[in-house]
Amino acid sequence: MSSNPSARFAEACNADGEFRLAARHWTGGLRLERPSGDLAVRVADGAVSAGPVDRGGAGVIALCAPEATWEKLLAARPPRFFKDISQLTSATDMAVDADPVLFAQYYPAVMRAVELLRPPLAVPAPVERRPHGSIDAPVGRYIHLDLQGQDYRIYFEEAGQGIPVLLQHTAGCHGVQWRHLFERPEITSRFRLIAYDLPFHGKSLPPVGPKWWAEEYRLEAGFLRSVPVTLARALDLDRPVYMGCSVGGLLALDLALHHPDVFSAVIAVEGALNIDVPFEALDALWHPQISNDYKARMMDSLMSPTSPEAYRKETSQVYAAGWPPAFRGDLWYYVVDCDLRETASGIDTSRVAVHILNGEYDTSGAMELGQAAHAAIAGSTWRGMDGVGHFPMSENPDAFMDYLLPILDRIVTERSDV
Repeated sequence: MSSNPSARFAEACNADGEFRLAARHWTGGLRLERPSGDLAVRVADGAVSAGPVDRGGAGVIALCAPEATWEKLLAARPPRFFKDISQLTSATDMAVDADPVLFAQYYPAVMRAVELLRPPLAVPAPVERRPHGSIDAPVGRYIHLDLQGQDYRIYFEEAGQGIPVLLQHTAGCHGVQWRHLFERPEITSRFRLIAYDLPFHGKSLPPVGPKWWAEEYRLEAGFLRSVPVTLARALDLDRPVYMGCSVGGLLALDLALHHPDVFSAVIAVEGALNIDVPFEALDALWHPQISNDYKARMMDSLMSPTSPEAYRKETSQVYAAGWPPAFRGDLWYYVVDCDLRETASGIDTSRVAVHILNGEYDTSGAMELGQAAHAAIAGSTWRGMDGVGHFPMSENPDAFMDYLLPILDRIVTERSDV
């Protein structure tokens, strides 16, 4: 191996399959500028060689940051808010010199190159080998729901028996995120889990009739609230529990405010009262020149480095496989329509129990936002989840169980006391 740092960097990139796939068709260069020494590599149709590379050149992406920022970013286990270059947005943390579209196109490659500079972090790989012919627990069905006067064919999967729990997926995803819970007897022996796909997501196709393809898709609060409420009534569920993550986590608190008569308890995973992000800042999530690879890597940025790699990549793959407008359209609710800061104090936890969980590495539904929601809702509970990020149920289900099971135990006890 070469003694030149940039040459060694180029060799590492060329030897890495993930980088090569992410860098396909890229011609230009990458500069990583730090006080202790720059790294610069040329890129020719995805193949990498040592610099020099000039800032401002065609296809060039340059990252410049103080030494302290690089030290945190390149640690084997980066601290909160330093796991990913997308989290270093201020000029004092990191400056990005690149065409914005080019940067979004090759952000997955750039971030993988950064990861190759980190010392290895030992994370046990999940073991999920089951006998040939095994059939998993959930059974899937379709149900027709009248939502705001329109017939929607909604797909849901269920397993278990006992207290019903409706499971809402994150933005741009579908109910497969909850697959690990279905295989946990300690849950399914006491709870009937029901994971549904929102319209336009997973197996819930768009409605037949409206020309939805001629309008920009946006998930609005009234419609979103109507889905679990209408589903609960159609399935004749008796005061079910609701659990949702991200968009679903905000929806948990929204439902507790607007529908305490329907749900006995809500669990807001990555819950918050409001997410303060301009909707216009999300344009890269649905852009004709930017692939769904961008979404996948952006979701990886929200997960913990200590979550198993296979589960992190599975979680992000579901995003890459989704209908392109769905993710950004769902975030209309997340960053625009849902704002409970002035109304959350009206949630009556004597009517509907409220439990809030936030992951250590989540920079979207950050722990501080969950704590603020907890402070605003008298009688709610809150816990921060160490070593997980934005998708605890799919990125690290074993760790998630340590935080979820005590809540479920409490729900069983409170239910039996009624």
